Amino acid sequence: MRGDRRALRQDTASGQPVAHRAPAGSIEAEDAPSPPAVRRQGTSRVPKKGLCEALKAAAAAHPGRRLQLWFQDEARIGQKGRTAHRWWERGQRPAGLCDKRFTSVYLYAAVCPASGADFALVMPTVSIIAMSLFLDGFSRSLEPDVQAVLVLDQAGWHGSRALVVPDNVTLVPLPPYSPELNPVERVWLYLRERFLSHRLLHDYDAVVQACCDAWNALTATPGRLRSLTNYPWLTCVNA
Repeated sequence: MRGDRRALRQDTASGQPVAHRAPAGSIEAEDAPSPPAVRRQGTSRVPKKGLCEALKAAAAAHPGRRLQLWFQDEARIGQKGRTAHRWWERGQRPAGLCDKRFTSVYLYAAVCPASGADFALVMPTVSIIAMSLFLDGFSRSLEPDVQAVLVLDQAGWHGSRALVVPDNVTLVPLPPYSPELNPVERVWLYLRERFLSHRLLHDYDAVVQACCDAWNALTATPGRLRSLTNYPWLTCVNA
């Protein structure tokens, strides 16, 4: 399903889902899970002592649940493309398509670097309502005994008091101006370099389809997400 941009700014609307990969060896519940409890997000969320302390706080707040460390981000993708490196004959400038129109969408994605699991949704805008919708879908994709610790930047729609956060998701903000700490940034670079450059996308639907095709191609390669996102320092955090 696909959300209308005007409706999404005012009320809850559906986005365009893309592939979700569960960790290897996971067991599907026999019955459909009931909707998770939700809470309103406050400004004071986690101790300001680093990711390890945030994980300890989440474990203490949710005893009996299995913690999973996830990272989340959004990327704007549209007709106005970008150029990328190409193999070409030495001494010649390669030709390539570059659209100058402005229709765009936002690709929301969450990735678990340790397992390579993912959840992604194409949305027409970034807003508190859109983020709440993403979190709701993300929480429903988790196994029943999992508490997801979701690391994300400090965009306004990530920390608003109006944001609806499911009970099985704990938000952990990154330090300001530190996108290099978010492994999902490498995923955006990979997608743009290999699937989303030098293309002409005729309209909004074509942009949505290009996002879905790119993400599905990425996740179809076993181990690719883990290779891109499992930074060495994360091993120490997860230990």
